[in-house]
Amino acid sequence: MQYRAPRWLPGGHAQTIWPALFSRQHDGPPPNWTRERWDTPDGDFIDVDFLAGGEPPAREYASAPPGGPSRSWERPGDRLGRPPETPLLVLFHGLEGDRTSHSSVAFASVARARGWAMALPHFRGCSGELNRGPRAYHSGDFEEVGWILQRLRERHGSKLLVAGVSLGGNALMRWAEEAGHSAAQVAQAVCSICSPIDLAAAGAAIDRGFNRQVYARRFLRTMIPKALRKLQQHPGLFDGERLKRASTIYEFDNLFTAPLHGFRNTEDYWTRAAAKPHLHRIRIPALVLNARNDPFVPGGSLPHAAEVGAHVTLWQPGHGGHVGFPAGRLPGHLLTMPEQVCDWLWKQR
Repeated sequence: MQYRAPRWLPGGHAQTIWPALFSRQHDGPPPNWTRERWDTPDGDFIDVDFLAGGEPPAREYASAPPGGPSRSWERPGDRLGRPPETPLLVLFHGLEGDRTSHSSVAFASVARARGWAMALPHFRGCSGELNRGPRAYHSGDFEEVGWILQRLRERHGSKLLVAGVSLGGNALMRWAEEAGHSAAQVAQAVCSICSPIDLAAAGAAIDRGFNRQVYARRFLRTMIPKALRKLQQHPGLFDGERLKRASTIYEFDNLFTAPLHGFRNTEDYWTRAAAKPHLHRIRIPALVLNARNDPFVPGGSLPHAAEVGAHVTLWQPGHGGHVGFPAGRLPGHLLTMPEQVCDWLWKQR
């Protein structure tokens, strides 16, 4: 990646916090979205947003009950008069993210400028409404990612360009690893952005010192109340009193994330969900982008070229923070990283 941090914003913390709060996220007006609600095979739902003027809601012309055969869709390229090879960019958001996250808005701006369609699936509970089931989402949620991508692939009619931010990027890479050669039937290329692919290293980093006081506290401020609402839905699901006292991501994952999603404890979750140990299994073009000064994805935990296999490209610039990469004059803009990621994805076609 060709990236040089602006002189007026030095350091990983500044390059993480300032862009999320103050830098320009889009060119022109803010992106507009249309939303669809999809029933999941296990009786729950997810919400998927489509960039307005890109991919409109499709009309089903054959349907099936949840868990039944895949639905067929009218191809959006045909409805809009667009050529069917118009790419569909799929973006998976990060922990507690949604379509308003600064990275989501920046990618939508870049996709719109290129005339691309774009879909932004929300992980369960992240779209503004609590999901129904006794589960939420997690860093290794590759089965959910696979189900979403297969449905989008059938709908769009051509292979997908897929990126994932932070948690969403780790889950995306876990899907590519598990899918192996079959991933090539769904996606043209995938990219993870500032993802904690070594979850144990990232979890330890975010729970220490300044990171714990700023980043972990910010995440827990929304995660704990959401989990307690889940407990109201499903009494007895976990120990709510202990969860109220959680002050680290480790404690939250031990009490909530791990047991609700089939893991023994935090260590088991962080070990089994991490993408880094399995990157060599990927069989489609994959880009792993991490800034080496990311405050809670330690540079020393990032993979080396010898560890990842021939299909994986590593971009590890020295600066950028966590999903920051600000550019330009004060207050900066966030379009450089999405533009370079989209360039790379497009070249893999």
